[in-house]
Amino acid sequence: MEAGPVRGPDPDPVHQGDPGLPRDQLETLQQALVEHLKGRGFLRSARIEAAFRAVPRHLFLPGVPPAEVYRDQVIPLKVVDGVCVSSSSQPAIMAIMLEQLGLEPGQHVLEIGAASGYNAALMAHIVGESGSVVTVDIDEDLVKGARTHLEAAGYRQVRVICGDGAQGYPPAAPYDRIILTVASGDIAAPWYEQLKPNGRLLLPLVLRDTQFSVALERRDDHLESVSVRCCAFMMLRGPFAEAGGIFALGPGPEAGPALQLRLNNYQPVDVVALYRALTGPWYDLPSGVFASLHEVHYGFNTWLSQHEPAACSLVAQREHSALAELPWLFKIAGLEIRTSIGIVADNQIALLALPPGWRQPASGNGQGGQAVCEIMVRCFGGAEYLARRLLSLLRAWDTAGRPAGWFLFPSDEHLRLRVYPLHVSDFEEPGPERLIFTRRWSRLVIERLTS
Repeated sequence: MEAGPVRGPDPDPVHQGDPGLPRDQLETLQQALVEHLKGRGFLRSARIEAAFRAVPRHLFLPGVPPAEVYRDQVIPLKVVDGVCVSSSSQPAIMAIMLEQLGLEPGQHVLEIGAASGYNAALMAHIVGESGSVVTVDIDEDLVKGARTHLEAAGYRQVRVICGDGAQGYPPAAPYDRIILTVASGDIAAPWYEQLKPNGRLLLPLVLRDTQFSVALERRDDHLESVSVRCCAFMMLRGPFAEAGGIFALGPGPEAGPALQLRLNNYQPVDVVALYRALTGPWYDLPSGVFASLHEVHYGFNTWLSQHEPAACSLVAQREHSALAELPWLFKIAGLEIRTSIGIVADNQIALLALPPGWRQPASGNGQGGQAVCEIMVRCFGGAEYLARRLLSLLRAWDTAGRPAGWFLFPSDEHLRLRVYPLHVSDFEEPGPERLIFTRRWSRLVIERLTS
């Protein structure tokens, strides 16, 4: 028999929250989602399958039509300044991450990012009455909602805490498992400290334009990956967010999440000065390099990470008139997210840009990203030295034969990540098969395994 809490009876035949369908139809929708996840290979272990079959997702998403609840899709929960900052994750990535986490009955778990509480309920079902789950969220309204949902579903033993997830939750430490359901660019010291010696930390780790869902275990003086998958999550919020080199840009201290600067390696940034440079005078330099945006994203982007410590991305997470003149290179299909890449130093920035008047062809057949154009370099203000440096790097990549980005396609067999606290000395150097990123608190070593 699978581990799981004793749940109280539902007070009415359609569950609390009145989703508008009788129990048998809700059950049919829920089990169909489980069969979909099994058929796609996302659900492999019996314990996790049993949790998805037992925990009704619609109790955690009141007001959302059940047909939408039980689709394999992300559902937004909270929007700030036009940007979604919390969501109920796609069930597929939830299943993938729970498989990576490797939960066992009786274990004690810390979750950072409570959202609706659904993932905490799944974990509570797996660890059973002899285990425990603590989930932390920075927003009081989400905490109250998660508590209500968990109680309605019969998982009132889950502790829901309002706080900064970067601090973990010391009163219940140490933990067998720590899981983040928000993305972070660095590993906070409290996560190291609150993890048991044989524990496992799982988080969406941000490497500028890419996120990996990485399961890490202790190896002497560092953490080392045991599982790596691609993912996409909302960013961790709070004071720790900038430690991973992620800065909100705007005209003043009230800068919201709409425009972000993302760095490979942590450096202090005057966000007001940089925003002023971005919205000031500019001009473009021709490169003489003709390439598709696909090549730039999957080739030059990674090459830049290897060769330029000051590499950066600029990300706009919604449309805004103030952002219209910025040189957006890539647009994520179906979303209002636009990005460009470049380098930043001395509170100045240079970015890649498209030639004047050039529009990427429609990509309905999947080929839009293959269209070729001359890649330009945009110089903001008087920082031509920075634009010339980016221009030189782009031409060097072209001369080197345009090597592709191996680390954008992770697998456990071919990719290994190690995370060292900054006070630990390691003597590895970057190379063709090794990337090293220095963040505020950690050094990230990403290695391609060739044997």
